[in-house]
Amino acid sequence: MAIVTGPSSGKPTQVVVATTVLLSFISFWRAAAIVLGDLGSSAFYAGGIAEQAVGKAAPWFILGVMLFAWAVRAIYIESSVMFVRGGVYRVVKEAMGGTMAKLSVSALLFDYVLTGPISAVSAGLYIAALLTDILAHFGVGLPIPRDQFAAVLAMGIIVYFWRRNTRGLHESSSDALHIVQITTVMIVILLGWSVFTLLTRGGTLPPTPTVDHLRFSDDAVGWLKDTRFPAITAIALLIGFGHSFLAMSGYESLAQVYREIESPKPLNLRRTGLVVFVYSLIFTGSVSFLAASLIPDAVRPQFYDNLISGIAMNLAGPQLLRLGFQAFVVLVGFLILASAVNTAIVGSNAVLSRVSEDGVLPEWFRHPHRKFGTTHRFLNLIVGLQLITVLLSGGHIYILGEAYAFGVIWSFALKSLSVLVLRFKDPSPREWRVPVNLKVGSVELPIGLAAITLALLSVAVVNLFTKEVATIAGASFTLLVYVAFVLSERATARRKATDHTLDQFQLLPAPDVGLTELSARPGGVLVPVRDPNTLAHLKWALNHTDTQKQDIVVMTVRVLQGPDTGFRDLSSTRVFRDYEQNLFTRVVSIAEREGRPVKLLVVPSGNVADAIAQTAVSLQSSEIVVGESGTFNGAQLAHLFGEAWDRIEKSKDVRSRLVAYKLTGEIETFLLGPHAPPLSQEDLDLIHRLWLDAVNRYGLDVHHRDVVRAALEEMERDLGGADRERALARIAEQLKRPRATADVSGP
Repeated sequence: MAIVTGPSSGKPTQVVVATTVLLSFISFWRAAAIVLGDLGSSAFYAGGIAEQAVGKAAPWFILGVMLFAWAVRAIYIESSVMFVRGGVYRVVKEAMGGTMAKLSVSALLFDYVLTGPISAVSAGLYIAALLTDILAHFGVGLPIPRDQFAAVLAMGIIVYFWRRNTRGLHESSSDALHIVQITTVMIVILLGWSVFTLLTRGGTLPPTPTVDHLRFSDDAVGWLKDTRFPAITAIALLIGFGHSFLAMSGYESLAQVYREIESPKPLNLRRTGLVVFVYSLIFTGSVSFLAASLIPDAVRPQFYDNLISGIAMNLAGPQLLRLGFQAFVVLVGFLILASAVNTAIVGSNAVLSRVSEDGVLPEWFRHPHRKFGTTHRFLNLIVGLQLITVLLSGGHIYILGEAYAFGVIWSFALKSLSVLVLRFKDPSPREWRVPVNLKVGSVELPIGLAAITLALLSVAVVNLFTKEVATIAGASFTLLVYVAFVLSERATARRKATDHTLDQFQLLPAPDVGLTELSARPGGVLVPVRDPNTLAHLKWALNHTDTQKQDIVVMTVRVLQGPDTGFRDLSSTRVFRDYEQNLFTRVVSIAEREGRPVKLLVVPSGNVADAIAQTAVSLQSSEIVVGESGTFNGAQLAHLFGEAWDRIEKSKDVRSRLVAYKLTGEIETFLLGPHAPPLSQEDLDLIHRLWLDAVNRYGLDVHHRDVVRAALEEMERDLGGADRERALARIAEQLKRPRATADVSGP
């Protein structure tokens, strides 16, 4: 599998392609936190939007939607544990073909394009309301144009997360867990204080959701205005349900986290779904009822844009205390809503990348940022659409909410229909299925799944006639994106058929990464590559490695994000696409020019650092050679890989060295894992002097190791006690001393 320099043999170069994703697995609690970061954000705006549409009975519809979420959760669990695991695009494509898949992903993109703006605008409205109340408390009557203020702040939030994602700085499951923990504190205080207020002041339930109690606004009935349909109970209930459905947005994230959930995956996915369902039912469901019970009817319209702040300001207690709690609510809201903005950008980027990998969009979109290595062109496209959406809405949350529901309901409906079709198209056993299945002879009738699908399609169809703006905007966006997909797919196919400038590679699928699969020797050099324009570190490795004694393995990580990435049994062509072909063409060219053989490897993973660390352990690599980037310098790369090194499972005696090729051409070396530190002569002299002092007291039974051990134990006591700051200051002093070799083992 080595590259032979000199005249080409005419045979394709071999590339080992791992068909199992290297993942860093997370607990179901962390998975639930990621989903709740998206789903929980709707609690801050769904209730107010629903009440503007259907009247005071809105809380019952919100409750109904959150209970119905149990059924939607079941659909995502079944689809995720199937072979076609994943989100809307993959499932619809498997069930109904490429045309419907492109339509479904177009509707899903409409959802993502609106998720960022509605979450960011909602955060801005909460902040605007808080500022207004604070100014009023101190007697300052400065008017704040709330919609305009929210729009400007929303664009700032979206641009901020665009910059973070362009630089490759993503939120972790730990970030999501911390946000949910803070949110939980807020919810507990909110519920406890509200119960106390209800017990002391009393309250009333909202009117039951009957036709007599429903008060649809003109916008809420759309083209059904002045017809008899809104007076029909079944249709009236579907209208109310449709205007409340955005409370359940975010369940697509459940498919995204499945592949990263630790074993046993199906069981932990069900646990994740249960946690998400109960949490969102309590949080989102209670907000609407508390608002109806605690905020007077005459005052409540002022808080449609920020219901939870309205609840806070109508609790029992001193105004200053209520204002302080409102500030806490706004802080929590900003964190969770901003997290939803980031999720929308990451999710849309993943979906577009997946569509591009299928040849629907040209490889040009996936070309990495020259400095940061991210798919910046997708990010630019989706963020540009989000900013335009904010401008067109003028920061009006109701308009955004009504349009947002279009993408949510249709993505759910097409997903459910596809899972139903797959029950008959692929009747193979499932690890888990949506309940209520009736066996008639050899045929199984999915009664429960069919009922859920019928309900979703009914709401989706009614929404088409009752939401004029959403229907026109959503249908237009979906059709335009679909047409763009079709034209792009044809152009990409023609271009690929005539492109002969790239080397051809023979793909060797391998379920795991190991020495046998690559025909490599232990103790080799691993060179991760990403950007074909930044391969100076590869050239350095080729020039500084004796390939007679060590093999050089050049690897790239196929970053898989989003709900359609799968986990095992990936096809090699799914992992090795146009980008990898272009990248390895450049690698082969450099290797041939330097006259050195290399072995080529592609590894799919959701975490680049973990994938590289796991590959280094599997190949028993003595060195990992990486290049500095615009995002991470050598020390930061070492810390990143050190953390990954400590996370993965390996033998205790596994050691490796990280070599960072700096942008200046200099080299930094870092040792990974536990190891003897590289001591200077000054360090050795100090240990020896201390040893001599101890020998004078205790004799020659004392060894140098005893001196070092005693010093380390004292440092450990200091760090864990009252002298912690003094001990840290002593360490800080050592950072100023020059050293030849750094050591990194993670935190």
